[in-house]
Amino acid sequence: MTMNVHTVTKFSEVQQQLRGNRHHWLVTGAAGFIGSNLVEALLKLGQQVTGLDNFATGHQRNLDEVRALVGPAAWANFRFIEGDIRQLGDCVRACEGIDFVLHQAALGSVSRSIKDPITTNDTNVSGFLNMLTASRDAGVKRFVYAASSSTYGDHPALPKVEDVIGKPLSPYAVTKYVNELFADVFGRCYGTETVGLRYFNVFGPRQDPHGAYAAVIPQWIAALIENRELFINGDGETSRDFCFIDNVVQANILAATAPASAANQVYNVALNERTSLNQLHAMMCTLLADRYPHVSGHQPQFKDFRAGDVRHSQADISKAETLLGFAPTHRIGEGLQQAMTWYIEHLDRAR
Repeated sequence: MTMNVHTVTKFSEVQQQLRGNRHHWLVTGAAGFIGSNLVEALLKLGQQVTGLDNFATGHQRNLDEVRALVGPAAWANFRFIEGDIRQLGDCVRACEGIDFVLHQAALGSVSRSIKDPITTNDTNVSGFLNMLTASRDAGVKRFVYAASSSTYGDHPALPKVEDVIGKPLSPYAVTKYVNELFADVFGRCYGTETVGLRYFNVFGPRQDPHGAYAAVIPQWIAALIENRELFINGDGETSRDFCFIDNVVQANILAATAPASAANQVYNVALNERTSLNQLHAMMCTLLADRYPHVSGHQPQFKDFRAGDVRHSQADISKAETLLGFAPTHRIGEGLQQAMTWYIEHLDRAR
């Protein structure tokens, strides 16, 4: 059902195989941060891509940027459906003729889920089940979905290993764990091939720096460039395993094309590294100081710890390395440098 790729095949070799074999991919959340980067990568590999998005958190400007980057010939292989995963009919329409689904559409943010658990559940659970059902009925070869490190909940052990989790700390974490349960059941009941990718704090170009629920890295980049106050929740010693978007794109494509023996499992997608918020702030200031002198000596403002947040997060990625051939290409410093370049260009243009 999938490409004949050995578990330790290098990503470069998988890319080469894809260039010679066109498949039809569906990317949900295609106008979002991760989704648009997946669309870009697949079109550059000569693939046929359908995108589905309702623009709840995605933006047309992300698709416009992809179009400019891939060129007219590759863009001709892209079809966009404006639709909502909470509507089964939209999911069914999007899955027609699809080989691989990369399901990224969701409402992220722990704090948003605490404020509005109903909408988070409707999107992340009901919408997920709609997509899974539509994929099954369409005979999709494999359904790869965005899982989350939030599933580890209150389990204190580091690094995080896939088969050891704690109790969820937020409604968002509950929804992402339910995704894994549904995926597992569909494999057992219907033979559906799924792969869950537990993302750890993904960042990179096109991640929205504005809005109440913006992720920490783009939010801080914008605050530093625009010389605004920058807030850190807690004492700054909270740590995360920050993962650059290129690593996530690699993991998705590997997960879709790996042998059947690698399916119906979940994998950590990260670096197996820990960076504190204080360290992250210092790294950003160093990278921006030459261009923005006001950043030198910048001091953040500290607030209370945020409800639902885990204190430390770090991933064991050996399972993904062994079974998927996952080999991260960007550590946090390299990823931040590339992200900074993008944000400097786009935020300066918007000012």
